[in-house]
Amino acid sequence: MARPKLDFALSDEQRRELERLVRAPSTPQKLVRRARVALLAATGESNDAIATALGTSRVTVGLWRQRFLDAGLGGLADAPHPGRPSTLDPAKARRVLTEVVQPPKHRARWSCRSMARHVGLSKDSVQRLWSANDLKPHRTRSFKLSNDPDFERKFWDVIGLYLDPPARAVVLCCDEKSQCQALERTQPGLPLGQGHICTRTHDYYRHGTVTLFAALNYLNGKIVAERAPRHRHQEWLKFLKGIEAEVPADLDVHLILDNYATHKHPRVLSWVVKHPRFHLHFTPTSSSWLNLVERFFRDLSQDVVLPGSFSSVKELADALFGYLAERNLRPVRYEWKADGKSILEKIHRAREALTRQQFVSKDIKETVH
Repeated sequence: MARPKLDFALSDEQRRELERLVRAPSTPQKLVRRARVALLAATGESNDAIATALGTSRVTVGLWRQRFLDAGLGGLADAPHPGRPSTLDPAKARRVLTEVVQPPKHRARWSCRSMARHVGLSKDSVQRLWSANDLKPHRTRSFKLSNDPDFERKFWDVIGLYLDPPARAVVLCCDEKSQCQALERTQPGLPLGQGHICTRTHDYYRHGTVTLFAALNYLNGKIVAERAPRHRHQEWLKFLKGIEAEVPADLDVHLILDNYATHKHPRVLSWVVKHPRFHLHFTPTSSSWLNLVERFFRDLSQDVVLPGSFSSVKELADALFGYLAERNLRPVRYEWKADGKSILEKIHRAREALTRQQFVSKDIKETVH
């Protein structure tokens, strides 16, 4: 007779952490599988069903289910392996782990070698200690939190257009890609071949820049674009008039824009008032990631601008518009799928963490002075 299955319940904090481990690209796959075992077990699935879903054995599922019941999240980690006792000085090991957040004077961070010299250990010992405790002082992740007081209103306004586009209307994600440089490499590089990668020189000649105004049709993925010598309100207004002529007269036009001054120039706003079918939706300050045309600009840079070598501005412009023409024959639609509520929760957690860090930094400065 099979043993009765023990109740398996997760707290909100445990569930969030397990889901984070599953989503994070840096999580080892063995830990991802263990986290999924716990998440599926919490839904009441049997060990056999979980094993089938994850492509593993019932014995393995039972092992990690029991480990989680016994030790919680810590039970999903590998058990310590037997071996020779560590010869590291515990005091030095503590310094390696605690002082890593206190960089030396006139430097922004520790390296393995500088920390090793500082505490009197080998660089390999420092590396192992940092790796075992998931400390990575050599890495930095950039971020920017919007301080826009109307952040949530603007956020849901833009998300609403993506998730529920209005009837009898087009939704255009608009922006300008300025300063596209026509760079010519000083020497021809070797082409891609079997056994070696393509090459290009690190230096180049500058032949000028191109500004590209672009509007991404969210509903079908097509791009309306126009080259301009500059990106002032005059060029932007000309681009709007081009959209006015191209979009059928019986359709409303919803434009998603960032807060660049050109988009809010009095002459532009006056023109919009005279054309009531145009509706402007501004992303929150410092939140251009909400505008899907930025995703297209990334593809444009990676496919054309960065790997290319152009002997003139005209050659660059021809390459850009050739790429656009080919893309519009088989348009790729960027579809918004992220959950707005989850994004806001993440932003709120980041703001709370930033506030706490500001208080800590202030206390440290006051203590020092």
